[in-house]
Amino acid sequence: MTLWLTRIVPDTRCRDARRDLSGPIGMHRRIMSLFPSDAGPDPRARFGVLFRTEDTPTGPHLLVQSTHEPDTNRLPDGYGTALTRPLDTLIEAIRPGLPIRYRCVASPVRKPGATTRALYNLPPVVPLTGPAADEWWLRQADLSGLKPLTLHSHPLDAIQGERHSPDAPTQRIRHARTQFDGTAAIIDTDLLRTKILNGIGRGKAYGCGLLSIAPTRQPQ
Repeated sequence: MTLWLTRIVPDTRCRDARRDLSGPIGMHRRIMSLFPSDAGPDPRARFGVLFRTEDTPTGPHLLVQSTHEPDTNRLPDGYGTALTRPLDTLIEAIRPGLPIRYRCVASPVRKPGATTRALYNLPPVVPLTGPAADEWWLRQADLSGLKPLTLHSHPLDAIQGERHSPDAPTQRIRHARTQFDGTAAIIDTDLLRTKILNGIGRGKAYGCGLLSIAPTRQPQ
């Protein structure tokens, strides 16, 4: 199975691109429009689609990872540029002890038990920030077969929006986000490949959970 990475550079002069960049629902729909429509009830999971929007000195870039090559010709005229490449070489290079750089924009949360929720009047899902978010990431890294060597994190604006369905009540969407960057050593290759493929945490349909890695010559 080939894993694909697509970089889309939206042209912010394009109305469609500006609209998609303004909200998570629109961006999710735009990305899924690049894949076959007959994929069953959960096409995102079927095609392993994960994505992340990154702010760069030249403007926003969109990274899309998938197990099916997207058809970027389906983007509207003038939407921007797109380049797709296979990640086979990167995935095959994964081995124990290899030092890497990593990045993940994730939605760190804690799910307190019913007794704790009742005692402290907490919601079912509590967003984590600061040191609590860092601790969450260190646990996720361990579950991903990584030994973090350095960690730099900073909060991002929360993803918010409403999802409308003709057969269900309007669903409010909100995912707090933190970007985690750093270096790590690979401990378990199978765990790492699984997390790269499946993503980390909540909000995968709305730009969270994509784990990106790149080899580095020596740990920092």
